[in-house]
This record gives sequence, structure tokens and C-alpha cells, in this order.
Amino acid sequence: MRFQQKTAYDDDINLYEDRYQAFWYIALVGVAAALPFLVSSYFLGEVVNVLILAIAGMGLMVLAGHTGQASLGHAAFLACGAYMEAWLNNKGVPFLISFPVAGLFAGVVGVLIAIPALKMSGIYLAIATLAVGIVAEDVIVLLEPYTGGIGGTFVNAINLFGVEIDRYANPSAFYWLCLGVAVVVALGYANLLRSATGRAFVAIRDSEVSARAMGINIARTKMMAFFLSCFVTGLSGALMAHFLGAFNYEAFLITVSIQLLLMIVVGGMGSIHGAFFGAMVIGFLPQIITLIRQQVSMTAVPGLDTGVFAVILVAIIIIEPLGLYGQWIKTRIWWQLFPMARRDMFRRQKSYLKTERMR
Repeated sequence: MRFQQKTAYDDDINLYEDRYQAFWYIALVGVAAALPFLVSSYFLGEVVNVLILAIAGMGLMVLAGHTGQASLGHAAFLACGAYMEAWLNNKGVPFLISFPVAGLFAGVVGVLIAIPALKMSGIYLAIATLAVGIVAEDVIVLLEPYTGGIGGTFVNAINLFGVEIDRYANPSAFYWLCLGVAVVVALGYANLLRSATGRAFVAIRDSEVSARAMGINIARTKMMAFFLSCFVTGLSGALMAHFLGAFNYEAFLITVSIQLLLMIVVGGMGSIHGAFFGAMVIGFLPQIITLIRQQVSMTAVPGLDTGVFAVILVAIIIIEPLGLYGQWIKTRIWWQLFPMARRDMFRRQKSYLKTERMR
């Protein structure tokens, strides 16, 4: 059994709970950095896809998981980042400039959409963002001079400090680039949650009435959440553009937005880890199903991936609403308290805030 003794108030907002946890995170990043030497190029490409999805998941997690603002149109901001990166890349703009500009462009578009949507919440905000995702598909086609329309567009290889980084020609370098971006975004996200702004996000999620009573500017904080969420999603879209190489509007259909939302629900709402867990399910599930189908000599079944994912989603909502990361936390705590753990230690209790009666 292991106990953590806190001796100062700052211990509650440390980046790591203790040195033991910090060691395992550093070890995990070390193993991830060595992955190109351990696996094939094909599997490395699948891991890159998971990292890009995880970055997009962290962007959506800021909005849905920690601010409580559901979004069903985040694929539109993926498209903003991807097309801006492609346009700047084809103009010869260096990646160190085009990459952050793509994220900023998506963030600004997100703020412009957030202004009329600030007075909405719950299902009404979800419907509004769903409309944005649907309209974005038509906007991409109409802006043919910049997006390539139905035919789509392409991006050249990344040139970073004289090194050409391409998914196919140099998969290891592209993987390390995506891994570095994922680590930086995760560290930035973790530090955001420790700040006053991050705590304001959580306060709004739990109760807007209580947050307003504490002096939090609801409109400004929601707008900041939209900007940060769309900025990170735009960075993911820029990496996705280089991952795909050539793409059109079909890469950012409304189904992608729904998939992103379901991804963070499966992984665990309100946690950075949940974005990675959900991305692993989304990224690796089709490959696992393909391997199982090959083992049992089963013919391809249309919609099988979606059906299996739906079953997993329903099972998690019923059995463990906190997602895969929530189940991992409970398992870890059970082992840490063994043999003093009790069977009903994690029994769910019905609770509500009295201030929510006014909503």
C-alpha cells in the first residue's frame, strides 16, 4: 500500500502527484520516442494517426470535457487547420510559420462562431455546432480557388531545419514531429488546468450560476475555451493534412465530428488521458477487427467497424460512464489499497447542485 503525504497547498496543483508518477510518464515518452526502432513502418503510421486523433481529442476535451460545451462540428476546425496549412505550404511558407498560423486561423474562426453561440447551452449548442459542421462542407466546395473544391488539394513535404519530413519517405521523422506536438500540447493542457483559467472552465462546466457568483465572466471564459479548443484542433488538422498528403472535403464530413465526440466519451470525459485512450480505440479498432476477420476467414462486412464501436460505446456508458480512463483509475486505486479495498468503494451516488434548479 502506498500513501501520498501532502505538506503544502501547492501539492494539490503539482504537475505530477509524486516522483513515482513523473518517472512513469518520462519512461512512457522514452518508449514512444524509441518506437520507430521497434515496429514496422505500417504500424508506425497507425500510431501517427492515433497521435493526430489524440491532439484533436485534447482540443475537443477543453470545450466539452472541461467547459461543458458540447460540439458536434469540430471537423470544421480540423478542415480550417488542414486547408490553411495546405495553402501556406503551397505558397512556400516555412512550416514553423504555417503550422501555428493554421492553428490561429482555426481559433479565430472558432471565436467568430462562439460569439452568436455564447447564449446557447446543452442541446441547442450541439445543434448549432452541428449546423456549422454541415455548412463547412459546402463552404469548402465553394472556396475552390483556395481549397481545390471537390477535387481537393495536396501538400508538399515538410522542410524543417533543412530536413525533409514526409510520411512515406521519412516516416520516423514525421512520427517524432507528431509525438513532439502531442507532448507539448499535453503539457500545455495540464498546465492550463492548474491555472485560474482552467479552474474557471471547470467551474462553468459544473454550474454557471455558481461560477457567475464567484465573479467569473462567463461569456469571456467560454470564448477563450472556444479559441483554445479550435486552436489545438487546427494544429491537429495541419498535421492531418501532411498525414493524408492529398485530401478534399470528404475527409472532414460531419461523421468525423461525431467520431471525435464519441472518442472522448469512450476515453473518459474531463481528462487528458481520456483523449489518448479514445484515440487508441478509434485508431486501432479497425486494424484489430481486420486481424480477427483474417484469422477466422470471415468476409468483409460493411459497417462492422461502426457496429463494434457502437457496442463498445453503449457498454462503457452503462458500465463505466467515466470511460476507459475512469476504469483505469479505479483499478489502480484498488491495487494501491489492497488488501483494504472494499467492494462498494466506487458505488455511484446520485448528487446534484441546488444552484442547478434555476436552469
